[in-house]
Amino acid sequence: MQRRHLRVLLATLVTLGASACGAAGETEAQPVTRPDHGAGTPSAQDGTESASATPRLAITHDGGVMVVDVTSGEVVADEELEGFVRVSAAGDGRHALVSTNLGWNVLDLGSWGHDHDDHAHHYTGEAGLTGVLIEAAEPGHVVAHDGITTLFDDGTGTITAFDPEELAAGWPEITTAATDEAHHGVAVQLVDRNLLMTVGDEESRSGVRLVGPSGAVLAETDACPGVHGEAFAQDAAVFGCEDGVVIVDGREVTKVDSPDPYGRIGNQAGSDVSPVLLGDYKTDPDAELERPTRVSLVDTSDASLRLVDLGTSYSFRSLARGPEGEALVLGTDGTLHVIDPRTGNRVDRIEVVDPWREPLDWQRPRPALHVVDGTAYVTEPRRDEVLVVDLDRGRVTSRIDLPHTPNEVVANAG
Repeated sequence: MQRRHLRVLLATLVTLGASACGAAGETEAQPVTRPDHGAGTPSAQDGTESASATPRLAITHDGGVMVVDVTSGEVVADEELEGFVRVSAAGDGRHALVSTNLGWNVLDLGSWGHDHDDHAHHYTGEAGLTGVLIEAAEPGHVVAHDGITTLFDDGTGTITAFDPEELAAGWPEITTAATDEAHHGVAVQLVDRNLLMTVGDEESRSGVRLVGPSGAVLAETDACPGVHGEAFAQDAAVFGCEDGVVIVDGREVTKVDSPDPYGRIGNQAGSDVSPVLLGDYKTDPDAELERPTRVSLVDTSDASLRLVDLGTSYSFRSLARGPEGEALVLGTDGTLHVIDPRTGNRVDRIEVVDPWREPLDWQRPRPALHVVDGTAYVTEPRRDEVLVVDLDRGRVTSRIDLPHTPNEVVANAG
């Protein structure tokens, strides 16, 4: 199989010491190569212009991932994949990243749009895996922010970043960095070429570090035990800790403490239009599976934390944000709870599915929530369907029957 070399997006390939307190040692830039297995030579897929947007869903199941057309309910692609399959938005409104034990596979949803002055042009094309595979020992968090998508390999500590708009042409230009200690972490490549990353090893995780293009440490904190997850509230990055959160705004790092000695925030949902971050909130460090009833609202403008009791539990796939920044939580009571992030007041309840109970195994299907613009999508694994919710009207507008039991879901606007 022909081997292609990718150009490095940034000038250097830096090795970032997980325990360094000064500049990390640089190594010579190395080209990133296309994997030899399972990938042909991807090329740009021509689209057919359509009269309106064609939103589509990428939904994982036991055995692969399917692409579903929201308007017609048709499964336009169904790709077989081995192992536990996860899916994340790639960041360009067209592609998704599907992780398996080999790495991240690029999935084309086959619909996209481009703004043009006061209107938009919409296109449809062939949906399916593109043949691009970004290899990883243990593919973990995917962060799409500000036109850059950053991947974290938990097995090696390798950080991979690229411009998601380049996926339409096949292989993107890639830059990589690596931590000395592999861990279950997350990283964000910023537009100013600085890199945000978690700090830890296989046994523990303790903090967050901001490094420059040369590897020099610009800011850091070790006051974030069990650091997990990341989201942006407008321009501020927020990382969850076992006792609160860490806010990184530019080079300023601020710790916000939980009101409880153990008040873990590990899953977050941010918004481009709100300075307030929505997070989960757990208080029992010894629980096999804690089913919390409170969520956290962290205001990055004044470093304050507010707790909201929903009166029902939820899972890590229950958090999302609406188009106006509203905080959305899918409760195990089957209701989509709509919260004003500024006040913490619940402003709406939308009945979506029957009451459910979170399974002990985190990989098992349960109702999952994903939001694009003013539409929420909720999977219902007990009925092999996905529900479409109009947030403005506050009701379910359609149900789509599926050929497989759904697990994770992401959507595009088409």
